[in-house]
Amino acid sequence: MPHDHELRQGLPEGAEPGQGDHGHPAADAGARGLTRVYGVDFTSAPSRRKPIAVAVGRLEGDRLTLTALERLPSLDLFDRALRVAGPWVAGFDLPFTQSRTFLDNIGWERDWPAFADRLGRMTRAEFRAALERYKADRAPGDREHARGYEKGTGAVSPQKLHGVPVALMQFEAVPRLRRAGVQVPGLCEGDPSRVALEAYPGVAARALIGRDPYKSDERAKQTPDRAEARRRLLACLTGEPGRVRFGLRIAVPSDWTEDPSGDALDAALCAVQAAWACRLLRDEPGRLQGLDLSEGWIADPDVLPRLLSR
Repeated sequence: MPHDHELRQGLPEGAEPGQGDHGHPAADAGARGLTRVYGVDFTSAPSRRKPIAVAVGRLEGDRLTLTALERLPSLDLFDRALRVAGPWVAGFDLPFTQSRTFLDNIGWERDWPAFADRLGRMTRAEFRAALERYKADRAPGDREHARGYEKGTGAVSPQKLHGVPVALMQFEAVPRLRRAGVQVPGLCEGDPSRVALEAYPGVAARALIGRDPYKSDERAKQTPDRAEARRRLLACLTGEPGRVRFGLRIAVPSDWTEDPSGDALDAALCAVQAAWACRLLRDEPGRLQGLDLSEGWIADPDVLPRLLSR
């Protein structure tokens, strides 16, 4: 992702997609003491009313400082942002993969580049129809499958088309990540100066404040209790609980709690998860080797160990 003022503008003059410093952003951070970090609260149908929210920050050693919140009201702007020169690392709040059960049953590829390319050849209507047909003749409880490491995290199945339509988020974002040529550690080689990671702010929020609701897009549910929960979440994230959980000293603008939709804080949590993973892959470059990543992985200190123990 670009600097904050470039998010809406796309490529700066003279830049080519993927052009930038080489090497993993974590390695760049080690060399220069600084890397750019972004957290992306994605939506499959962005608009001015409900844009994609992007937290913008920098990682210096163990200090993550988030400085700005950008909003992208179209997928075209999202496409252009992905192609701006690195080095950067970004966490995206959407499932990059499907469950092995679903992929094997429907006959789709486990290999992530091939899976991403398949989605890229489909229309949204074709994708939706394929998922609906899959569920039609299956027994209740066997229609939408979780990925193995997601159980107990609060995540919905990546097949979900209704409510929180994470399947549509996947459909719109995954082919774009693939076409942009970013590197997805463990899943796809690409430009090592532009690194995309799957984030999940829900699991981080629950670890910090439990299951207290803190957000809603519905005005009737934007209550004082939820506003107080957002303030507690920010206090935990930037205080000792966040430091212990992520190994980071975290700074986030206090007014991000004033967004009742929670998009600002969710973007912040995605950035924190990306920064945590950036440091992990820098310090332990072989951490993902030997793991079965056909279901992908989530950049979170509570979720990744589930893969290590399988």
